[in-house]
Amino acid sequence: MKGTICNPGPRKSMSKLLYVRLALFLPEMVWASLGAAWIEDGVQCDRTVGNGIIATVAVSWITVASTAVIIVIVFDPLGGKMAPYPPAGPHHLDSHESSQLLNGLKTAATSVWETRIKFLCCCIGKDDRTRVAFSSTAELFSTYFSDTDLVPSDIAAGLALLHQQQDNIRNNQEPDQVVSHSPGSSQEADLDAELENCHHYMQFAAAAYGWPLYIYRNPFTGLCRIGGDCCRSRTTDYDLVGGDQLTCHFGSILQTTGLQYRDFIHVSFHDKVYELPFLVALDHRKESVVVAVRGTMSLQDILTDLSAESEPLDLECEVQDCWAHKGISQAARYVYRRLINDGILSQAFSIAPEYRLVIVGHSLGAGAAALLTIMLRNPYPQVRCYAFSPPRGLLSKSLCEYSKTFIVSLVLGKDVIPRLSVTNLEDLKRRILRVIAHCNKPKYKILLRGCWYELFGGHPEDLPTELDGGDLTQPLLGERSLLAHGSPAYSFSSDSPLESPSKYPPLYPPGRIIHLEEVGTSGRFSCYPAARYSVKWSHESEFSKILIGPKMLTDHMPDILMRALDSVVSDRAACVSCPTQGGSSVDVA
Repeated sequence: MKGTICNPGPRKSMSKLLYVRLALFLPEMVWASLGAAWIEDGVQCDRTVGNGIIATVAVSWITVASTAVIIVIVFDPLGGKMAPYPPAGPHHLDSHESSQLLNGLKTAATSVWETRIKFLCCCIGKDDRTRVAFSSTAELFSTYFSDTDLVPSDIAAGLALLHQQQDNIRNNQEPDQVVSHSPGSSQEADLDAELENCHHYMQFAAAAYGWPLYIYRNPFTGLCRIGGDCCRSRTTDYDLVGGDQLTCHFGSILQTTGLQYRDFIHVSFHDKVYELPFLVALDHRKESVVVAVRGTMSLQDILTDLSAESEPLDLECEVQDCWAHKGISQAARYVYRRLINDGILSQAFSIAPEYRLVIVGHSLGAGAAALLTIMLRNPYPQVRCYAFSPPRGLLSKSLCEYSKTFIVSLVLGKDVIPRLSVTNLEDLKRRILRVIAHCNKPKYKILLRGCWYELFGGHPEDLPTELDGGDLTQPLLGERSLLAHGSPAYSFSSDSPLESPSKYPPLYPPGRIIHLEEVGTSGRFSCYPAARYSVKWSHESEFSKILIGPKMLTDHMPDILMRALDSVVSDRAACVSCPTQGGSSVDVA
């Protein structure tokens, strides 16, 4: 409660007290062991006293175990070694010595993060792909966090301050300051048609999640509707579909899409690192062969997401500089091999040769669907893709422009994933450090005020707003205390690994983007059935910064997106003659 985040002087004794407290865990473990042995001996005593002792022993072990896990995950054993340089940075040391020391620290930091990730993902297999994913994820985290001296509560406080600052800037912004990227008339003309297509194909993207999402969306009736399929043995039928590990999944897929069993060509829930579940079905209503790729739903999928280096794509097109997110690219290649080498698409088009190919997905599945569409563009020139809430850090600029003729992305509100890329995360870190350095309040006050603001709203703190116009290339005096050493976090030179054009080049979202924004709500977590949405074509630059808010995660959920699409499409259909506002935006009730 003393000092500020940048001024730890008034609480300098706390670190010693924390180590003393940690040492006290040893006698506590001995005491808990004696209590467990005493209970095991079955000593007779009053029932209430016995239950109280059992609860005390259980709580003691839970506390000890949880503390050990938190230390393994959070504690940085290199904390005292990451600041060996003077304020001017490592360049004042001998260049060879500096290089060796820096490389040693980077290797050690990567090793620490790899140990943490393996501990958290201990239930995942240890094949070559998984080991590569562990190394890739560890390198990303060590590179991102090794040049700052922030603990999780510092980051939480910085996010709370940044949210209030963003709201303050938006509230003070004049209407004519808002830059509008207005699309051409041809794009505006097909907005209704593409919205209707998104509404239709989102059912397939949701169906790819299987029974967990269906039960989540229908908590009271879902289990009853698909219960028969969970208990029914239909091995022969499933072999005809060509799927695996279906269990309750197929019943939920039928309920979500409204299709018949015979309409499915292939259903697979095989799930490994860089290998995603997907389904292939015949959509007679739209006369299309639909490939739906599942989004993130397992630890394997998270590792695929976090393999964020860029790798080149070998495409049969005239586009130059074809780069893409490594993990998602590998996942798209896996689905491509299954579709082509296993003859799944050939089987589908032998049944319906006049149909067109449509590929859909949500989140991670949206990124894989977009890359899969680009890969299939040559053999299937009429292929279309609908990517729901795709990650921003997906395609190089040239591929992003190339994909605009056949990919449509849909983004809801402040959804963080379409704004998430390595470049944007580095920008977010700089802004968090800057806003923390500007604040002279104790951390507990920042967190309490932040929680109140997130839950109940109110007026944002009147914080300095020079973030958007100020120079972020040099840290303030207060920020130097948050840097582990002569950090490249404020340098846009190639010395920063996250700014390296070869490993982490700027990546962009796929295709044209439809943005749904909720307007006119008064509550922080309002879920009003009559929500209003502003619908418009948006430029990718509108998603170049991560926006902090209570809905930055919920807007990404597929069920929330489906409800928003239901509302928008039904209201636009009921009010075809609604007046447009701002040229490229339409408000609907």
